[in-house]
Amino acid sequence: RAQFITQFKEVQRLKTQLDQYTDLDAEQQQTIKELLPPEELRSFRSVYIDTAKRFKERQDNPTDNTPPEVEQLDFEFVLFASALIDYDYIMGLIAKSTGGKPSKHTMTPDQLINMLSATANMMDEREDMMEYIRSLDFSKGRTEKEIRDGYKAFKKEKNEKEIRGMAEKHGLDMAALQAFTARILDRMIFDGEQLSDLLAPLNLGWKERAKKETELMKELVPYLKKQARGHEISGLNAYDV
Repeated sequence: RAQFITQFKEVQRLKTQLDQYTDLDAEQQQTIKELLPPEELRSFRSVYIDTAKRFKERQDNPTDNTPPEVEQLDFEFVLFASALIDYDYIMGLIAKSTGGKPSKHTMTPDQLINMLSATANMMDEREDMMEYIRSLDFSKGRTEKEIRDGYKAFKKEKNEKEIRGMAEKHGLDMAALQAFTARILDRMIFDGEQLSDLLAPLNLGWKERAKKETELMKELVPYLKKQARGHEISGLNAYDV
């Protein structure tokens, strides 16, 4: 898989260079399509991004079992980013694609998901967007505002469900855990004392409390990082497990 990352990255680099040529004739363009069929290229891009994302997580959280070839990989996600595809573009395209009236400006749910899978844009948003697209009834027309509001509500419900699951698993009050995470994300600062306050109602001994902290933070760190959208949360690295 590490070899695939290295080799396909070069394929994408060449494709990016080819896309910059504006004087290709029809025959040359057709030759490129035959050598690099768009659907196959999109599928490989999707596999690359998913694989690279997993390897990147291993790089960010190395262990003794992390192979040297993984530690040395450079993913160059910029090669897989599209200037066209951003949040506003996706929201507008989803709205245009609902209502059951196909046109050259619309896409099916599968096409939208495939497009998102094949781009490195919005890495932290992609999974949520794809889940949201799968949840929609595309036969019902919606305005762009309705799509945006629906996506916000979808993410809020998903986040609350995730917090509820963590609270129940670790015997914590959901409202207290929700307030705890909200304070962290509001200030972008992780306060270890507030973590102790959160666990205080459990009346644990110091060994049990240390174990509970580790177990909770193992789930909470990825959640907080996702909500932070690439921004650093000061103090969180002390609990980066």
